[in-house]
Parts: sequence; structure tokens; C-alpha cells
Amino acid sequence: MTPNLDMIKKIYAEFQSKVDHARKLLGRPLTYTEKILYTHLCELPTTPLNRGKDYADLAPDRVAMQDATAQMALLQFMSAGKKTTAVPSTVHCDHLIQAQIGAEEDLQRANTENKEVYDFLESVSQKYGIGFWKPGAGIIHQVVLENYAFPGGMMIGTDSHTPNAGGLGMIAIGVGGADAVDVMAGMPWELKWPKLIGVHLTGKLSGWTSPKDVILKVAGLLTVKGGTGAIVQYFGEGAKSISCTGKGTICNMGAEIGATTSLFPFDESMVRYLKSTSREDLADLVLTMKNILTDDAEVYQDYSKYFDQVIEINLSELEPLLNGPFTPDLAWPISKMKDAIKENGYPEKLSVALIGSCTNSSYEDIDRSASIAKQALAKGLKSKAQFTITPGSEQVRATIERDGQLKILEDLGGVILANACGPCIGMWKRMDMPSEKNTIVTSFNRNFAKRNDGNPNTLAFVASPEITTALAIAGSLAFNPMTDELVNEAGEKVKLDPPTGDELPKKGFDKGNDGYVPPAADGSTVNVKVEHSSDRLQLLQPFAPWDGNDIEDVPVLLKAKGKCTTDHISMAGPWLKYRGHLDNISNNMFIGATNAYSGDTGKVKNVFSGEVKSVPEVAREYKASNTGWVVVGDENYGEGSSREHAALEPRFLGGRAIIVKSFARIHETNLKKQGMLPLTFVNPSDYDLIKEDDRVTIKGLKEFEVGKPFTLIVKHSDGTVDEFQLNHTFNERQFEWFKAGSALNLIAKG
Repeated sequence: MTPNLDMIKKIYAEFQSKVDHARKLLGRPLTYTEKILYTHLCELPTTPLNRGKDYADLAPDRVAMQDATAQMALLQFMSAGKKTTAVPSTVHCDHLIQAQIGAEEDLQRANTENKEVYDFLESVSQKYGIGFWKPGAGIIHQVVLENYAFPGGMMIGTDSHTPNAGGLGMIAIGVGGADAVDVMAGMPWELKWPKLIGVHLTGKLSGWTSPKDVILKVAGLLTVKGGTGAIVQYFGEGAKSISCTGKGTICNMGAEIGATTSLFPFDESMVRYLKSTSREDLADLVLTMKNILTDDAEVYQDYSKYFDQVIEINLSELEPLLNGPFTPDLAWPISKMKDAIKENGYPEKLSVALIGSCTNSSYEDIDRSASIAKQALAKGLKSKAQFTITPGSEQVRATIERDGQLKILEDLGGVILANACGPCIGMWKRMDMPSEKNTIVTSFNRNFAKRNDGNPNTLAFVASPEITTALAIAGSLAFNPMTDELVNEAGEKVKLDPPTGDELPKKGFDKGNDGYVPPAADGSTVNVKVEHSSDRLQLLQPFAPWDGNDIEDVPVLLKAKGKCTTDHISMAGPWLKYRGHLDNISNNMFIGATNAYSGDTGKVKNVFSGEVKSVPEVAREYKASNTGWVVVGDENYGEGSSREHAALEPRFLGGRAIIVKSFARIHETNLKKQGMLPLTFVNPSDYDLIKEDDRVTIKGLKEFEVGKPFTLIVKHSDGTVDEFQLNHTFNERQFEWFKAGSALNLIAKG
């Protein structure tokens, strides 16, 4: 039985009439993406919405939160004064389980170490009508795909890889916790009307090439910011040939190009997946809607008219890729990897190979990897590198245990980790931590410096599970399984055959111990406890409202150089345990960012005392003296995870504005929600004019107008002054968030 089936029936019952209205409004046929967007508007508009310009109020169907982000989201929701959530919502405990020894031991340790947080999340879920998935149940995006995603729907999730549900034809968007609070509180959710990027897929995948290679190719073409402000829609005969979970992989990693989300139109692979995951009732319902849950036929006659940009990819010609290191858009065809190693000095020896994560942990992924392991064992080969396997959910784990893939992978030398994020998000206590440069290959999604193991000397490359498994067997980054041979234990030369695997289990899925806890029938009697003395959880105090004045003569806390992701602003790994305690987690603020003046990481000068300390120490000193501050940053500032802590921490420690060359979408919104000013240089080269001892003034706040730039006045220590313009993207409602001190303050006033 499909959860919330009555809600889906209601959405489908209104879908056709809303699409007809949108067609009439635009005076043309619609893409699938446009159909979902227009059918989820809070009110049907009277004029067309302009892509990349207009803001729209949307009504998502559901909310999903993972345990690291859910803490702050639910602490905020508790302050909103609501008795229950307005839409179906779930919490998934997948981020706080540290990978170290193996699944059973790691899960037991996590349950002990995080008991206070898990108890809080379960009790607050019980109280407010939220479904709760226990630790070990699986990674949020895989569990959502298995249980909640549906074609034509819209959801938001407090994790940047929420678009995974696009594999089931859903618009699923990663957001910060404050956005989730809006939707759970029954408020409209605001989004700038996105541009559309179409990816036309022809041909068919074969041999060593997999769905992962599609998004690795797209990332190489568009770069980490090429999808900003856009939804990426895949279409064409090639799209229909990819499995539902393969589609999910492609959509999941669309976060790496900055896209608002990614999705596929309906096709038969989605019906097969729904039926296999015990949602036959929904599959039958979707089949009655199949003609509308796709692009209008006219779109394919000249699709360049309907998309702002179109990318053509022939799957039959696509080659496996490895992307990295240090950025997920540096794409190397596997045939060019040997040259890349020589030219760039990448360590050829592979120290660790890791498969799984929310991106690549489906039954099909594991089955294809196991097919490589099985033939390798038969040919006298074993893994030369450390090899780890992370199942995406308890359902996947139980099924691959029943069907034998787990044993095959273990026989190859693999270690089975818990059904959790683990090394993908830095929750990895790596026991062989090398001091010299070393190479790892993962089937994950991100490979920023220090992302996986906290080690700046680790070069991480992203590949498909199949290629990662083959490289583990070879123990070499230079190995090309399509052309190269290996020497087995008997000294014989052998060659690996291309992988094979089933899209879905022939015997159906074994649900195992799913770990789901439904909310209480009456949450009014549930008591949510947060101990005053806790160092893991802390009730929130409202941020102060704007004082009505311009920002005058404040110091520059940090001028960040180069890539400054949300990992650099608020690291994960060991800091995840403080996600529910704003004061404690603020001690990691900017400790991964590079100081443009000194080249140091995480250290800045207090311009009043001249002392060099960690960024959060200096920020606290400024805050103690009631001195606000700004941060200056580079291109695509705030790319990466959706974590709102990267916005909350600067706000909590006294920050007033973040001034950069350009922003990643989610982070810019998170800053606005928390009452910060995200601003961009009209002339990006003005970044170079900001000096370490400057005092800056931001003028124009009192005369705020939509689209009207603010003025930055920079007073240098030598007495000279520079003055230039700063752009903003505030609309009237968003500036009300700033005036109130945060968006939550407005909701609480309610």
C-alpha cells in the first residue's frame, strides 16, 4: 500500500485542469517540468511566469529531512507555534553513523553515542505528526525513492541530493531547514521560476558504461555552476532505456552542477519500480495518467523552442568517466586516465575504493558490481585496494544478502558498512590515514578536498560502482577494464568481462527490518525534552530584527580565496554531532576556508588587536564587542550541501553580510532566511580591492527597492576610499525576512 495515496489521488484529479490552464496561459504546449511547476502553484497565475526573473509561491506535497539537518529544522519548527505539520513529512537517521569497522558494530556505536539526538528526533516526530526512520533504515534519498516518490509530485528535502526522487518523475528540491519549516507550517514556498536545461539522450548504454557516466559527462560539460537557477530535464529514447534507479543516480548528482533539480518524464521503468517496491496501487493509478505525465508531443518536434539550453548525448558512444580530484566536474574519460595521471602527478596506486551512498546503492548497482566480483574470484583475483560497500537501505541490504551479492563482495575482500551515508559525507574514521598524497575512488557524488576522510592529501575521484569495483581489483587508478589485462594469483593474464545485472530483484524485495516508526495518533501528550546542560541540543533564541540603519564601518572577518563550499564554511564529519547546538557547532565556522591575505586555512587577523586566531574565535571577539562584520568570497560561493548551518553560524556570530562574485542557489536562500545580506559585486574584479584592514559600509538598506543595487564604501587603512555597487536578489517578501531578523520570526508572529 502506497503511503499518502489519497493525497496523490487528489493531486492527479486536479492535474489535467491545471495543465490545461497553463497551456492556455502560455499559448503553447508544455514540457513535463512546466506541468509539475504550474500544477503546484499556490494560485494559478493570470500571466506567464518569466524564467530566471519572477518568484513563485509553490505548494510542495511533502517534506523529507535527514537527521543532521532535521535537528535545526525541527528546533525552528517548534518555535513556529504549530500543532502538526501541514504536509506529510519524514525524518531519516542516516548522517550520524560513523563508518569504522563494519555495519553491526558501527550502528551499535552510533545508537549509543547519538541516543540523545535520536530520542529527540523520534519524540519531536511523534509530537508533530512526522514519520520517523530509525538509524540503519537507510539513506534518506533511497528510502524516499522506495516509499514516497511519485511521478508528477513535488517535494522539498533538507539535503542537496533530494533530486534523487527525479528518477521517479518527481520535482524534488534540496533546501535549507527554514524552507522546510515554511512548508511544514503550511506557508507558501518561494522559488525563482527556473530556467530549463534539456538533456536529449539517444542510443543505449552498454558494456562498462552506466547511468553514472551520464551525469559525470553532464558535470564535465556544465561545470559546478552551469545548472544554477535551472531545472535539468532528461528526455528522448535513450532516457527510456535507463532503469528507474539509474535515473535516480543521474538526478541525484545534478546537485553537483548547481541545478535546482533534475528529473525524467514518466516511462515504463517507473511502473516496474513501483510494482517491485509494493506500490502496485500507485502503479495502476499512474498508468491512467501516463499521457499527461510527460512532455506534450509537440515539444519533441522542436525541443530547442522549449528549453533554454539543450545538451545532446548519444549513450551508445558514451565512455566511462572518472571525475576529480577536488571537484566533481573535472571529467576524465577512462581511456585518458593514464595521461591525466602522468600530466598531473596523481598517485596511481589506489588506496581505497568505496561503492554505495545515496547516489549508487540500488539493487542494480550492487548486482552489477557483484557480477564483476564473481568473475574476478573465478579468475583468481581479489581486491588489491581496501574495498567498502554501503547499501542504500535496509530493503536493499536484506535483498542482496538473500540473493548472495553481499557474500560475493565480501569474498572479494569488501567490508559491508551500515545503511548510512558514512564516508560520503566525511563520517569515516579511516584507519589507514596516510600522510602523503593518496588516491581513492568512490561511487559517491562529491570529492571536495577533505570531504571523505578529512585528509587534504587524499585525492578523490568519482566513478560508477562498476568502474570503482574494477579499479579496486586492479589496485590502480590507471587501470582500464575495457582494454587492460590483470595478472591473477597463478601468474596468468586475465581480462574482466563487462558487468551484468538485474534492474530489479527477480524474487522481489525483502524489506528486512525497515525501522519505520509512525507518528503518534495524538501528539499533544508527547513531551519533547531538550536538557539545558546538553552539548548536542540547544533551544533557539530569535535573532534580533534589523535596527533600521545602514551597516556602518564594520571589519572584514574573512576574504575567502577560491572554492568556498558549505563544507568549507561548516564542516561535517565529527562536527555533525553538534548540528542541534548552534553555539557549539559555530566553533567550526570557516575553519576550512582559505584566507586570501595569508593563504592560511581557517585563520584570520583580529583587526583591532592584531592577533591571528581561528575564524570563529575572532568572530566571537567581534560579537562580544557588539561589532558586526562581513565576509568576502569568490565564485559560486556556498556550493555543495544544503546545510543551513553555513548560514546560521555567521548570523549567530554577528555577521551582517556575505559579499561575493556569485552564489550557489541554496546557500543564497539560506542566508536570506536567517536575516543575512547575500550580495554580489556588480563588477567581480572589485573583489581584488578589498584589503585585510578595511572598514566597509553598506548603504541603501533604508531605501530598499527590488532590483536597485546597494552601495559599498570601503575605507582603507591608508585613508583612501573605494566605492562601488553591490547587486542583490531580494524581493519585497524576502526583505521582510531581513527586517524581521529571520523568516522564522515572521512565521512566529503569524
